[in-house]
Amino acid sequence: MLRCAIRCGWLLAAFAVAGFGLGHRVTTIVSATPNGVAETDRSPVDVALSPDGKWLLSANQTSGTVSLVSLDEGRVVAEAPAGQRPSAVVLVPDGSRAIVSATYSGELRIFDVDGPRLEQLATIPVGSEPRGIAVSPDARWAYVAITAANSVAVIDLEAQDVVAQIEVGRWPRYLCLTPDGKRLAVGCSGDGGISVVDTEAREKLYDSKFVGLNIGQLVASSDGMYAYAPWMVYADRPINQRNIREGWVLGNRLTRVRLDGPARREAMALDPRGRAVADPHGMALGGDERWAVLTTSGTHELVALRLEDLPLQTDGPGDHMPPDLAADSERLFRVSLGGRPMGICTDAEGRHVYVANYLLNAVQVVDLAERRLEREIPLGGPAEPSLARRGEAIFYDALRSTDGWYSCHSCHYEGHTNAVTMDTNNDGSFGTYKMVLSLRNLPHTSPWFWHGLQDDLPAALRKSLADTMQGPPPTDEDVQALASFLGTLEGPPSAPEAHEGELSEEARRGRDVFQSAAANCASCHSGPYFTDGQVHDVGLGSRFDAHEGFNTPSLLGVANRVRYLHHGRALSLDDLLGDLHSPEKVSGTRELTAHERADLVAYLESL
Repeated sequence: MLRCAIRCGWLLAAFAVAGFGLGHRVTTIVSATPNGVAETDRSPVDVALSPDGKWLLSANQTSGTVSLVSLDEGRVVAEAPAGQRPSAVVLVPDGSRAIVSATYSGELRIFDVDGPRLEQLATIPVGSEPRGIAVSPDARWAYVAITAANSVAVIDLEAQDVVAQIEVGRWPRYLCLTPDGKRLAVGCSGDGGISVVDTEAREKLYDSKFVGLNIGQLVASSDGMYAYAPWMVYADRPINQRNIREGWVLGNRLTRVRLDGPARREAMALDPRGRAVADPHGMALGGDERWAVLTTSGTHELVALRLEDLPLQTDGPGDHMPPDLAADSERLFRVSLGGRPMGICTDAEGRHVYVANYLLNAVQVVDLAERRLEREIPLGGPAEPSLARRGEAIFYDALRSTDGWYSCHSCHYEGHTNAVTMDTNNDGSFGTYKMVLSLRNLPHTSPWFWHGLQDDLPAALRKSLADTMQGPPPTDEDVQALASFLGTLEGPPSAPEAHEGELSEEARRGRDVFQSAAANCASCHSGPYFTDGQVHDVGLGSRFDAHEGFNTPSLLGVANRVRYLHHGRALSLDDLLGDLHSPEKVSGTRELTAHERADLVAYLESL
């Protein structure tokens, strides 16, 4: 049975982006190098295997394409545009159609797959930031995680339209269906858990919460009883090498959640002492469900654990993998892959694992029986990595931290933020927990850090690499490369831009409120990035802070947060504007009416 992780570098030794209307057919692309992307990094993040095992599809994030690979020939035979920043690819059960989610263009693209041919059949707008996809066994329905809407969109694949939205936890990214199609498990990193959905009733049944960060791809067991997923945990301790090594800062976990009814999650620690496995992401069950297989993108490996005797616990799983498991080659093995291994799936026999390797611009084939990397198939890209690409590799490299426990991405997910307050020394003190700032549009939003302590970007990056990562000292070239990569980070288009429309009437009224003297928002949140680059004391500091006042954060993408303010105590924009950051408290003006506040929230949600 095909057991794909339902969806929801180059070698490290070398140095340690591309609209079609609904139902509109386009020309089949048979070249391995479509116009404009020949020298573009592909950055595959997900793969799907045809039922006959002959064809592999990859969703390529940087080039904005989907590639069709002939496994017999070991090469790309077709490549097609797939929207902005694809995140997932799946095949319908008979393999005749592929579905790709385009996160930044807010759509699904459906392709006809016929041997070496790819032909786009339709584009379906689905909402802001679609990611993981699952398809029902009868190929009638597709379920898509809509991250920014905290929902799952239900797509009628015959009508090619969204027919329902199912509310789930916050920040849903990846999901999986049980084999009978009746239960859907959705990893919701904003709420730190998994939502379980009844697909027939189209409603959430319950949440299984476990304080999970960066929940990766999910896979259901063949009996439909469980969903498995990798994730990370933040353990609240100050950052120093001892705490990192003890697993008291960030740790990596595997969980199993029941799908037949509410029950406490089971979990295990994935990190052997002295050799952690950072940023687990891809998930599959291989070897006829003998192995739980996952990619650890931060430490550049594939990890296989014997499923039948996993040390899963309902209470705390400890901070390290049990020593007996770590030392038992019959129960655990690791395959070095290099680059940044991401989404995976297995063949029908469960012997081979197919890996999307982002930084290598390649797909890889791992033989589980032989426990080795069998081959690597290039997807195309530049002959040499650019400075920004080298910086990207540093950003995603957990070997830059002590013992490989975490990377920059672990906290700044895809260069953005996460859902918890964290205790670093970047604010000049320990014990003063703060939300992780987004790195999007970084060159345009100085000064940096919450207190605006740094207006020298290279110095800020050097401090973060040294103090937060606690790994090898960065070179000047490392810092330059990382700064170059961070300069490329942008968020998805605003809602009007994405859909070529105008602001809603409510949002237009909210814009007037934003610019009014009563709200006084624009006095600080000004310019194209909605920040004046100044430090202001808005009365929210702590006596334990080493510095007074806070740097004005950008408001671009502000709706896609789960907590607000430096301490994260406001849980929604309405909560923020009605209490801790209300105009009368911040600017000494007046309280907004309920209608004004609702309009202002609508405007902020459009940014």
